[in-house]
Amino acid sequence: MPRIPFPKRKVPRRVAIEQLAILEQTYPHAVTALEYASEFQLLIAVILSAQTTDARVNMTTPKLFAKYPTPEKLARARQSDVEAIIRSTGFFRMKAKNIIACARDLVERFGGKVPHERDELETLGGVGRKTASVVMAAAFQGEALAVDTHVFRVSHRLGLTLGTTPRQVEEDLTALLPPAKWGDATHWLIMHGRQVCKAPTPRCEICPVRPDCPTPAIIRRL
Repeated sequence: MPRIPFPKRKVPRRVAIEQLAILEQTYPHAVTALEYASEFQLLIAVILSAQTTDARVNMTTPKLFAKYPTPEKLARARQSDVEAIIRSTGFFRMKAKNIIACARDLVERFGGKVPHERDELETLGGVGRKTASVVMAAAFQGEALAVDTHVFRVSHRLGLTLGTTPRQVEEDLTALLPPAKWGDATHWLIMHGRQVCKAPTPRCEICPVRPDCPTPAIIRRL
């Protein structure tokens, strides 16, 4: 099957809210798949998760945190030693540089503690908006919605957004939900993208939101 184009129109707001409500009912216990024991570990795991799977990160972080259990220890690490541990996550040189820089920033500017606020999180080495949003929502139950590849794809296929950038998609999604549900919505959409609305081909036959989704009609036309 050729690549499935996204819908060219958003569904009505009422339909969009109903779709999200169905996803909430379908995935009521959805949480991040990253395994962590502290806010620091989550932060580092999210940085490592770029361009790889959470499963791969979960296979890598136990050894990393066994050797560098605190920001202070990671801040003093040799980059080559960190690279050797995280090599399987891909882009390991840049990721090693970033997580060491992040640890140094935590130690030097925040007393080794992970800050709660977006503005402060985004000043850390290797931390952009998506990483900050994940940490805010998962570690601090903050009002943040993270747009990864699953969220981007699923929200487009459902007709929730026409945004061409993650920030535009985030703005469209947050306009549909109360702030208290932004973090949870991230996980509903990710779970749906992993289990049902897959790339490149969605499993529309088992999709709970199929009746209101514009994508099955697009697939039929292909």
